[in-house]
Amino acid sequence: MSPATVPSADDASAFRRDAGLIGLVGVAHGISHFSQLLLAPLFPWLRDAFQVGYAELGLLLTVFFTVSCAVQALCGFIVDRHGPRPVLFAGVALLGVAGLGFAVSQSYWMLMGFAVVAGMGNGVFHPADYTLFNRKVSPQRLGHAYSVHGISGNLGWALGPAFVVPIAIASSWRVAMACAGLLAFAILALLWWKRQLFLLDESPAAGRAAAATTGFGFLRIPAVWMCFGFFFFFAMSLGIVQAFAPESARQLHAVPVAWAAMCLTIYMVASAGGMVLGGFLAKDPSRCERIVGAGFGVAAAIALTIGLSTGLSPWMVPALFGAMGFFSGIAGPSRDLLVKRSTPANASGRVYGVVYAGLDIGQAISPLIFGVLMDRHQYRSVWIGLAIVQGVLIASAFNVGRVRRDRMATA
Repeated sequence: MSPATVPSADDASAFRRDAGLIGLVGVAHGISHFSQLLLAPLFPWLRDAFQVGYAELGLLLTVFFTVSCAVQALCGFIVDRHGPRPVLFAGVALLGVAGLGFAVSQSYWMLMGFAVVAGMGNGVFHPADYTLFNRKVSPQRLGHAYSVHGISGNLGWALGPAFVVPIAIASSWRVAMACAGLLAFAILALLWWKRQLFLLDESPAAGRAAAATTGFGFLRIPAVWMCFGFFFFFAMSLGIVQAFAPESARQLHAVPVAWAAMCLTIYMVASAGGMVLGGFLAKDPSRCERIVGAGFGVAAAIALTIGLSTGLSPWMVPALFGAMGFFSGIAGPSRDLLVKRSTPANASGRVYGVVYAGLDIGQAISPLIFGVLMDRHQYRSVWIGLAIVQGVLIASAFNVGRVRRDRMATA
């Protein structure tokens, strides 16, 4: 091995620093997604405890995501001015407070109040996380950082029901909520222990430059709004898969109830596997639009196969869910690179705050549209709609790239 190819001590140190930061941010992001599926699995217990219907309980989630959307956009400005570390730590702490608050709630309106607190905590993660990645992680490892971020979110979704439901069955829903709150505080303690990793490396002059650019000029960049639209439709597609796809597939293809229940878990696990591969593919940022197009293109074809086929064996449906999740996961890291490449210097927090607010809005609107189709037993229309939304994602990805290139050419 020639001296030029021998890794230096500085390279090894940078790798350890990047790996440590990526891992810790991933853990924090996991607790964010964990909190998103904290209330819904306990609805049967909450319904009996507070004598309310599923509509009232569903309103808790609407409030959660609405507050998260508003906080996410606001936190971008705070992150750019004060740094991501205090914002990230405050978000994890609020999720802990919300978990403990749910546990001691004595009325529906107390639950609603702590849903607001949980939404505030959930809204900080994307602006803080992506600012840390974009400002501190080496460029050659950014794709892997985005991959870990997506995987940790999927694992958080998987952990939420698997954590609270067994505890609720063995003890009570209040104990389950309290344990969830304590888990958030345990993660906060870990982040505090490694808090030096979360400091931005910048000179006083750079800090002044960042503070001087915390205005609204980034809102005039067309690519930012293209990215917002992309994430809006991405959230709609995810909402369809999470809420309606397993049941509609069960109705169309006579899938046993137990197999249908497995479909979403298979989708999430396969998606995490796709993100691992997607992290390697995203090493070349110039091809991120094509990777997104290919990933969601195959996913849309699979959705149409499930929705339009009439001779599918029941066992094929979970397998197709896994394939759809895998190819959607491949597109994940490149999806995040689309935003990174459209973000001006010193504006990561604001751009990611606004762009990822599209996620919350999409997840809030999707059930209103596709829930009506489910109520009318239009199960094939659900899958056709999913494929259409995924097609819009492909067009949006290429539009983001085109608008960014036009802006660079004009500049």
